Amino acid sequence: MAFESIKVGVIGLGAMGLGMASSLRRAGQTVQVFDLREGVAQTFAAGGGHAAESAAALASACSVVISVVVSAAQTEDLLFGSGQVAASMRPGSVFVMCSTVDPAASIGFEQRLAPLGVHYLDAPISGGAARAATGQITMMTAGQPAAYAACGTVLESMAAKVYRLGERAGAGSKVKVINQLLAGVHIAAAAEAMALGLREGVDPAALYEVITHSAGNSWMFENRMAHVLAGDYTPLSAVDIFVKDLGLVLDMARASKFPLPLSSTAHQMFMQASSAGFAKEDDSAVIKIFPGITLPKPETPGSA
Repeated sequence: MAFESIKVGVIGLGAMGLGMASSLRRAGQTVQVFDLREGVAQTFAAGGGHAAESAAALASACSVVISVVVSAAQTEDLLFGSGQVAASMRPGSVFVMCSTVDPAASIGFEQRLAPLGVHYLDAPISGGAARAATGQITMMTAGQPAAYAACGTVLESMAAKVYRLGERAGAGSKVKVINQLLAGVHIAAAAEAMALGLREGVDPAALYEVITHSAGNSWMFENRMAHVLAGDYTPLSAVDIFVKDLGLVLDMARASKFPLPLSSTAHQMFMQASSAGFAKEDDSAVIKIFPGITLPKPETPGSA
């Protein structure tokens, strides 16, 4: 089914979803948004676009529905539970699933939407909030040609790289899970390195400067250890996100009895940080599992 004009709906206006919706609007797409948090969608729509009353209302009005929720369980509820999105979408429309989930779950979503005539794109994302806001994210996608056709130019409106990894759901999620293996291990290693430097009395700003210009640098060290130096653990990606994502890494490997010693250790580090009370803090707060070495958050001007 062809649509006279593509209307895009974005469900979930968190750190990534808000930036993606903003990029779509800036690119001239007709955008509707929905978020369970009161007032979030309305605030976005004040700058252009439309705030839908419900996920179902958005789904019935849009030919491309982009889901940027946290987990497979939330996606399941959105599609087939309280969100009623699957039942509300028109035949020929496409559901773009951007969450990090078990590849088997993504395959299942595609299979369950097919009898409804709804296309499905397995399309997890990477890049962080800053890149989402500038339309520079990476999308790891897989789906049938008709699903891509239904998207028109939507994907390119919010991403710098759109990788097509297969004609069936699952391949995109597998690549994202592997990306999260590296991301989680890199954050854990960066925290361990910075913690050792602090324990040894190395000036943290000097250590950061040297490492970010040396062979030991990684994108995660450069990005996340800046949060540690600032003493700012405002969550852009929370500790519990990597409890979940590294759990997915280990689950995928366990199914084929594949050993992942570094991933297992990193997962335990994030689990320790979560159980210590840092679950909702920025994932760089994994450094707090090392006692007595974190930097205090700077006082604001005029504070006592």
